[in-house]
Order: sequence, then C-alpha cells, then structure tokens
Amino acid sequence: MSRYLITQLDQLPAVPCPCGQSRRGFAGPDNSLATVHVVDIGGAPRTHYHQRRTEIYVVLAGEGQVQLDGQLFPLKPLTAVMIKPGCRHRALGQLRLLNVVIPAFDPADEWFDEGVSGGG
Repeated sequence: MSRYLITQLDQLPAVPCPCGQSRRGFAGPDNSLATVHVVDIGGAPRTHYHQRRTEIYVVLAGEGQVQLDGQLFPLKPLTAVMIKPGCRHRALGQLRLLNVVIPAFDPADEWFDEGVSGGG
C-alpha cells in the first residue's frame, strides 16, 4: 500500500456544493485523513456548518466575502480562512477557493439549520 496519493484537481468532475461547484481530491472510502477541493463559488450559496470537520479556505482567484457566524469578512487572492466545526458559513462573490478538509469530506457532515443535506 502506497504512503502517498496524487490527484489532478482540474481533471476531476465538478459536483454541486452549498457554495457552488467543487472538485474533490482524495475523496474515497480508503481515505479518512483529509481531502482537498477546488471550489468555484457561484449561484445562491447556502449557509451551512459541519459538526466534525474543519475547513481551510485559501482564495486562489477573484474577490468576495465569507460569512462566518453571521459576520462578513472580505476575501481576495491568498486570503486564508480556518472554519472550525459548528461555525455557520458560506462564501459569496466570484471566487475560486482551495479548500482543505480535515478529516476527509463526508457528505453526512453537511448541515443546514433545517437539517442535514446528505450529499452536498
């Protein structure tokens, strides 16, 4: 068994997420440690939170805002934001983010005030 993984993020399929579209690297049943996503923010982002995972956003391109527990903060390239479990959040604007997810992405840990999404 290999002690490393390599992925080409721009070749992964984009899937819907609460803030737009995400390409999820290292997501799979054999990896529970961490995943890395490229997220294109767009549409009508939904405020959500996670009970177990921490997310680290790094802005790659564009400008906008991140809403954290109801408070807005500006985003521009190379801004980094750590979002801990329980923090209600969403990104707004025309942005491309690198999102490091610890532990690995689990669709069952995507929550909205009306309940779990089950697949975001």
